[in-house]
Amino acid sequence: MKPFPIPVVPFGPGSQAEDENLDYMPMPKDMSVYLQPALPDAASLAAAPRAHAVLQQITQALAAAGAGEGGTVIDITGLPAPDRQVINQVLGEGEVSAKIELDADAQVHVQESVFAGVWRLITLRGEVVTGDHVEIGPVPRLFVEAAAFDLWPDMPEWAGALPPNVVNAPALLHEVRDQLGRWLPGQTPHVINLTLLPVSMEDIAFLDHHLGTGGLLVLSRGYGNCRISSTRLRHCWRVVYYNSADSVILNSVEITDMPDVATAAPEDMRDAHERLADILCVLSETE
Repeated sequence: MKPFPIPVVPFGPGSQAEDENLDYMPMPKDMSVYLQPALPDAASLAAAPRAHAVLQQITQALAAAGAGEGGTVIDITGLPAPDRQVINQVLGEGEVSAKIELDADAQVHVQESVFAGVWRLITLRGEVVTGDHVEIGPVPRLFVEAAAFDLWPDMPEWAGALPPNVVNAPALLHEVRDQLGRWLPGQTPHVINLTLLPVSMEDIAFLDHHLGTGGLLVLSRGYGNCRISSTRLRHCWRVVYYNSADSVILNSVEITDMPDVATAAPEDMRDAHERLADILCVLSETE
């Protein structure tokens, strides 16, 4: 899987050295795009009949997910190595990934495939793989469970004088509290764009202290990287975009069920269904 996580760099007024010379921000150099996976040859396919059946299941589940039906989980833990290799080759690795700690020894590596809405979840205990699943849907259910784990009943209150250089954070926290108080699932996300606001590094730190760090961190790679992290408040997220030079270009708080950048849209899953169906046709012709 691709390297995880991305580095965190300072942002906000005063965090970057000032230069009197005119200097433009570097344009993105790298971009993740869809590349059709290299298809297995006839010999590999002939040696992996169960993989073909799994890929057909995934295609059918994508059609259902694109139509708005519930997600599907396919257990491929017991597949023989040749079948698993074919599945790896066809699905590839997409833009979105995550690591979720189950306990001190176990974690789940989540990787979206090159087909939107098709997720690979590999459970490891130590270095041993104990589970391997393909899940089809907008987001893995484990994302929702991890984001809902160990939430605070309410935002903590601050007693006493504000720390030095904290000026605008209390007003932002009031906005977050107000939006969370009347938030209804399914509403359009409420986005607080911190990049456009007069906030200091101390304001950001004060804000994050009151939002807390949740149990889910998701990375999305497109132009540069996007870091999506849950907070300790339900429906409250921190979303930070970096360019290809790892400089922060957008820093925000989102009030929503799940940030759009972490989810597969229905139209993307319908497109993924068509592409995977075409690939299966090619595979069938090579048998």
